[in-house]
Amino acid sequence: MDVRRAGERYRGGDPATGIESLHAFSFGPHYDPGNLRFGSVIACNEERLAPGAGFTEHPHSHTEIVTWVVEGELTHRDSQGHESVVRPGDVQRLSAGGGVRHVERNDGAEPLVFIQMWLAPAEPGGDPAYEVVHGIADSTPYAVPEAGAMLHVRRLTAGERTAVPDAAFAYVHVVRGEVHLDHVVLGPGDSARIADAKALELEAGTEAPAEVLMWEMTDTG
Repeated sequence: MDVRRAGERYRGGDPATGIESLHAFSFGPHYDPGNLRFGSVIACNEERLAPGAGFTEHPHSHTEIVTWVVEGELTHRDSQGHESVVRPGDVQRLSAGGGVRHVERNDGAEPLVFIQMWLAPAEPGGDPAYEVVHGIADSTPYAVPEAGAMLHVRRLTAGERTAVPDAAFAYVHVVRGEVHLDHVVLGPGDSARIADAKALELEAGTEAPAEVLMWEMTDTG
């Protein structure tokens, strides 16, 4: 198990324009050949956008992009004609396929915080696709079969336990609160990369609820 702390993330974005980014993997100018991917996950970015800030139209290809909004509202528009507002509790997925362009903005009045995770598909190319699952229920898995991956969203009450999926690769990211994993304490922004995960449990701290994103991945990386 490889634990990565929030403070170890690469800082990016453009604070002067209201964008602050924290990258868990090698990203853009922060090239780290020893931190390119884990399983099929190639990026896990925490993005903070001030009201009115956003990413102008930019391209993606050969990537599965899954977004989880923590606070605020994310406005999405893409070159396939999709336009939506993504809120806390929604899972957004953009399959870039052979190529797509999109815009991401905070058009709301409050600060926006979201976690965006990029996964490498087993086969490149294909047609772009887009969907939003509104208000996904706790413990309901969200499948990304193109990347051999399954996302598990857990909102734990204080002291509640949940199983870490048994998998060739399991990636655990703490969104809020505190959790205990195999005698290791993880806080907001911390993550754990677990190879050959078996019979592991997460337990929320006793003081407050916790929210955790867990990727269950087959041996694709």
